[in-house]
Amino acid sequence: MVDGQARIKPQGGAEALREYLLQGITQGILVPGQKLPTERALAERYKVPRSATRKILSGLETTGYITRAVGSGTFVADPALRNPVELPPINEAHVSPAQIMEARLLFEPGLAELAVTNATPADFARFEFCLERSEAARTIEEFDLWDRALHQAIAIATHNTLVIRFFDMIHTLRQQAEWGKLKQRSLTPERRQATRREHQDLVKAILDRDPDLARKTLAAHLRNVRANLLGY
Repeated sequence: MVDGQARIKPQGGAEALREYLLQGITQGILVPGQKLPTERALAERYKVPRSATRKILSGLETTGYITRAVGSGTFVADPALRNPVELPPINEAHVSPAQIMEARLLFEPGLAELAVTNATPADFARFEFCLERSEAARTIEEFDLWDRALHQAIAIATHNTLVIRFFDMIHTLRQQAEWGKLKQRSLTPERRQATRREHQDLVKAILDRDPDLARKTLAAHLRNVRANLLGY
């Protein structure tokens, strides 16, 4: 049962489900880090199709209200990572992990370079928060959640709405089941520690306002991710 359920009376319908989650999160009844009921449980409680429930959760994720990790569940996101961009649903079935990595390698190093120019002290605080949570992560699912959160925080630090929208399209596709299986197999304890070091180096390059180093560091990190996920 979600905390505060008795204070927000469930009513049927997709809009009621969306309002219930938004109200609970914005009023602090559902707190950051709290695990939400499963997609199936929400669909049954509000008497809406699973597809409609999935669409609502996807919208809340892309706007930063919740985070989802394959095999772990859906959680209320930290408010610092919230952003106002809302995207239409994407058909993930036609996009492979190899295509996702190709797009990331083309796109994300430029985000790091732009973040060097535009990042604010609040952005750097988000970076540090993600690094700390990643360091404290005890499971692969938790580690992956904060891995994704750091990359999202870098995108947000560009302060460019169009760029953030492009990033969120790729970010949404990383939720597919095949990506989760690859992560489970590739994220050994040694690789997690190496990823933490790469993230620290990346944040330092942005903090030092070194655009060339930030770009190169993120590109090298993503090549390592690709090698571990896909073997090349």
